[in-house]
Amino acid sequence: MSEKAIPGSDRGPWDQRPGHLPLEPGEHPKAIYVYQWPLRLWHWIMMSCIVVLAITGYLIGAPPPSLGGEAWDTFVFGYIRMAHFIAGQILVVTFIARIWMVIFGNHHGRAIFWLPFLDIRYWKNVIDQALYYLFMKEGKTYIGHNPLANTAMFFSFTLPMFLMIVTGMALYSEGIGIDSWQYALFGWVFTLFGNSFVVHTVHHLGMYAICIFALIHVYMVFREDTMGDTTIVSTMVNGWRFFKPRDRR
Repeated sequence: MSEKAIPGSDRGPWDQRPGHLPLEPGEHPKAIYVYQWPLRLWHWIMMSCIVVLAITGYLIGAPPPSLGGEAWDTFVFGYIRMAHFIAGQILVVTFIARIWMVIFGNHHGRAIFWLPFLDIRYWKNVIDQALYYLFMKEGKTYIGHNPLANTAMFFSFTLPMFLMIVTGMALYSEGIGIDSWQYALFGWVFTLFGNSFVVHTVHHLGMYAICIFALIHVYMVFREDTMGDTTIVSTMVNGWRFFKPRDRR
């Protein structure tokens, strides 16, 4: 590893730099440890939960045809709902645990959960990155998420996921019963939105919003891995971000 890399550690000089700032001209590290293992584990658990929730959620909204016979004998729709509920509960727990990384992790762990709204440099870099994606400007090299990606994830994933969790738990509490502790915590959602039907609709539309985000996210990840200056996919596996030599950029 180069002197800029910190083998076996998540602490070093790069941890003191805000993740939304690009590398300075002339800085050419070989590799930097970016994502700590709890964040990487959360990412893959969350991805698996979203896949299960999207599939089962669609089937709950558009149920499959009846298979015939007694419901207790087949229980297909029951298994669909059970898988949806289990994946939802796992997602809620891991999403809450993810906040631990916001508080105790490095600054890359705080990414997508906050935006430096008052930092002029940040919003200038957002515009510059958008121009780069439009092939109108040369791109900059970032250690973590670039500012445009961080902003998009905050508004297209983090905030919608909060909405999905709140509406999902409210709908679950409705099925458990109004005398349950779940309803005591989330019953206010029905008052906020007016009625159960609206909450169902918002939750259903939120699923499509998350799915659209996921498709764009996967595309941009592979685009940057092949056209950008750094590794992307492998970084979420081993935590290390490798920087391509200048003659390959």
